[in-house]
Amino acid sequence: MPSKTAIQPHSLFKATVKTDLFGGQGKVQVWDLLSQRDAGPFKASLWCELEAGGRVGSHIQEHYDELILCLSGAGMAKVGDECFALAPGIQVFLKQGDKLEISAESAQALIYLIIKVKS
Repeated sequence: MPSKTAIQPHSLFKATVKTDLFGGQGKVQVWDLLSQRDAGPFKASLWCELEAGGRVGSHIQEHYDELILCLSGAGMAKVGDECFALAPGIQVFLKQGDKLEISAESAQALIYLIIKVKS
């Protein structure tokens, strides 16, 4: 499923498509930017594109601390009971054990990076 946005990861990386992730709704394209390489304390670097109006359902960060960095679009990240507006350049930090939910709240896809770090 090719992206309709101007911002995309390098063509070296291939997307996997997840539907209704964690009980959410809509499609999320995910590119693994580490491609299983050893990167020290960094355990994952994921480029994600959540379709307009989509939602990643509530889930617990089971293994690692996580940084979410919004690249494009607008949305909301709910961490526990606290909500954070997402817009380009906004980042949200989660600790292992935190609960997360993400929604795309504009007419365009929400594009964000997820960086997971071993605590």
